[in-house]
Amino acid sequence: MTFHASEEMAEDRLDLVDIETAILNGKIVKTSRDQMSRVRYTIQGNAADETSSVAIVGRFTESGRFLIITCYRVAEPES
Repeated sequence: MTFHASEEMAEDRLDLVDIETAILNGKIVKTSRDQMSRVRYTIQGNAADETSSVAIVGRFTESGRFLIITCYRVAEPES
C-alpha cells in the first residue's frame, strides 16, 4: 500500500478490514493504464459494515503483488 493510499484511507475513516473486505467481495469496475502503460484496476465493493461502498485503485507489481495506489469511500448518489 502506498503512503498516499494510507492517507486517503485515514481521511475517509476506513481501516484495513474495510479495504480487504471490499477487495475480496467486490468487483473490478474499471481498468486503465498509468503513464508507464501498466494496467491499473479499480475495484469497488462494500466495506466491513456492508453499507459503505469503497473503491480501491491498484496494480500488480513485477513480483505479482497487488499494490494499492489509492482507496476512498464512494459517495452515495444524491436523490
